[in-house]
Amino acid sequence: MDFDYVVVGAGFAGSVCAERLARAHGRRVLVVERRGHVGGNAHDRRDAHGILVHPYGPHIFHTRIAEVWSYLSRFTEWRAYSHRVLGVVDGARVPLPFNLSSLHALFPRAAAERIEGALVRRFGTGSRVPILELQGEGDPDLKMLADYVYEKVFLHYSVKQWGLAPEELSPAVTGRVPVVVSRDDRYFSDPWQGLPADGYSAMFARMLAHPNIEVLLNTDYGKVAGELKPRALIYTGMVDEFFGARYGPLPYRSLEFRFENLPVASFQDAAVVNYPNDFAYTRITEYKKLTGQEASSTTIAYEYPRPRGQESDEPYYPIPRETNDAMRARYREEADRVSPAVRFVGRLAEYAYMDMDQTVASALRCVEELEGKPGSPSE
Repeated sequence: MDFDYVVVGAGFAGSVCAERLARAHGRRVLVVERRGHVGGNAHDRRDAHGILVHPYGPHIFHTRIAEVWSYLSRFTEWRAYSHRVLGVVDGARVPLPFNLSSLHALFPRAAAERIEGALVRRFGTGSRVPILELQGEGDPDLKMLADYVYEKVFLHYSVKQWGLAPEELSPAVTGRVPVVVSRDDRYFSDPWQGLPADGYSAMFARMLAHPNIEVLLNTDYGKVAGELKPRALIYTGMVDEFFGARYGPLPYRSLEFRFENLPVASFQDAAVVNYPNDFAYTRITEYKKLTGQEASSTTIAYEYPRPRGQESDEPYYPIPRETNDAMRARYREEADRVSPAVRFVGRLAEYAYMDMDQTVASALRCVEELEGKPGSPSE
């Protein structure tokens, strides 16, 4: 079978592109995936105890983009779920991001009330104040709170996560750490939040179940590229790998997960508990609390950040540093010079931290640009 498009990668970016090209535009698409499954890092599966787990870490879908939510809802029902994270700070488990409940759990009552009053007067109820902005305040109470949150919530967690001191990272990293001026303890405030009711893998399987789509698993694109002559190529893998690392390898942080099944119905009070200051791991995820499963045992995963030292290590997070930004810019310039019949889509191809909904939106735009029209919304 001849193909109009070859899509490299069967994660969100590749699967959305393949589905739209095939179903909305009638194109013949070959998806080449190096792993033995579709779904990329959002892939999920049942462990030996029947618990649905995310082997590459917890994925909670959330978005403010109505088009993205509507699009994915064609392929899945949703389990309504609002993500709540606890962090162990000074021996207490408090909501993260740091909010008014966290404040009152960790500070003496009089001090907490005084600081809360200062936050409300200065920023208003419901505000999410970046920690860097709070550190620049003249009010001594607000400055003290900012320094406390920076040290207890951000500093040591960041060193574990990135293997670098905060001053070695882009200021945007610190800018993502807010203090929330409310008792809303949801981790995300987006209007649409949830997990696919049957799991991510089932959703991806439905997306790719089309007669115009063929999926090759366990296949390295580099080894078959010479045999393929498509009209266009959509590449969602590592951009430096595509260009033979001619400007050097773009650095990533990787992760190691240690899974355990425990003979108890519940292990912790939230699906995810962060450990900013203690232990080598950054967080523990209890998957039943994400999926809503009921079982007599529970499966947890300890998450250990580590350098990506070899090709077998998964590239999870682009490292936000100025030197890396400069190298990324060179690869982007190289990508812009490639034929317009080659598109680079997704977090690896763009070397950017992207939430799942951002990746879906980017893939939808890519197909519209390639085909010149959005396709029928009912298809």
